[in-house]
Amino acid sequence: MCTYILGIETSCDDTSAAVLSDNRLLSNIIASQKVHALYGGVVPELASRAHQQNIIPVIDAALKNAGITKEQLSAIAFTRGPGLLGALLVGTSFAKAMALGLKIPLIEIDHLQAHVLSHFIYDENKKQPEFPFLCLTVSGGHSQIEIIKDYFDFEKIGETIDDAAGEAFDKAAKIMGLPYPGGPLVDKFAQLGNANAFTFPHPRIQGFNYSFSGLKTSFLYFVRDKIKEDTDFINNNLNDLCASIQKTIVDVLMDKLIKASEFTKIKTIAIAGGVSANSGLREALETESKKRNWQLFIPPFEFCTDNAAMVGIAGYYKFKMGNFSDQSAVPYARRIK
Repeated sequence: MCTYILGIETSCDDTSAAVLSDNRLLSNIIASQKVHALYGGVVPELASRAHQQNIIPVIDAALKNAGITKEQLSAIAFTRGPGLLGALLVGTSFAKAMALGLKIPLIEIDHLQAHVLSHFIYDENKKQPEFPFLCLTVSGGHSQIEIIKDYFDFEKIGETIDDAAGEAFDKAAKIMGLPYPGGPLVDKFAQLGNANAFTFPHPRIQGFNYSFSGLKTSFLYFVRDKIKEDTDFINNNLNDLCASIQKTIVDVLMDKLIKASEFTKIKTIAIAGGVSANSGLREALETESKKRNWQLFIPPFEFCTDNAAMVGIAGYYKFKMGNFSDQSAVPYARRIK
């Protein structure tokens, strides 16, 4: 008998619902919020209100696309955190009410774990990573390296001590006058530029930790000084600027990942999170994989950014374990240690 899991994701500015039959994805609906582009970043209050408007039609579409009714659901999995508290409250409250009404189990999911577990969504054309493996999770709010020992046994060995890689991409884009979200645009223009046109300093952080705040400041001062010499500096050098800052961020990420692989002796490498869609990072991973004989796992683009499919697959494995939540579950903005 099939297990049907409804996944609900509302951690930031995407309202998403997905239905899985065991580990097979039946539907994955995402409603993005365009309003934040007007403000150059996500406005939490506006995000919460948009989630309230979107959650019912998104879940309805996910069920219809999956070809099942809500009465066939085995459990509901929802993102408990980390993320924007108001946005998480919408998804959490709806999941709790729906599970209570249907009298089915409720399953809380950690957003970052879900990103990693997206690698286990069934795909007949792809292998799944075997434990243990190293995963580099990179997004707008997180940059970390973990040893994945089992589905819910993660050992974090490195993380950002300040800003994340995705934030560095978006900040660099803003400095260059690119609209939000800027990260994908930096990637787009970088493919047309010379990555060695400009050089920026690499942070010197001990262990496998990351830091991107200094790089953001260095890039800001560099561009500011160049504009004093040439007011059209950005327009005249946009592609090269994007290529150079992207190369720097990717080099920083790869340096620690390579060291972590050498230290742990683990050659099965995965990547997850929004920045895993970046073409420069994917290319660097492919290059190092061939050089170092890594077994590399890169998620499909649809599972890189926030989506409910990853919540659903995490929910499926928790369902198999009988690891359920109760109605007292409340969202958390920061990851619980």
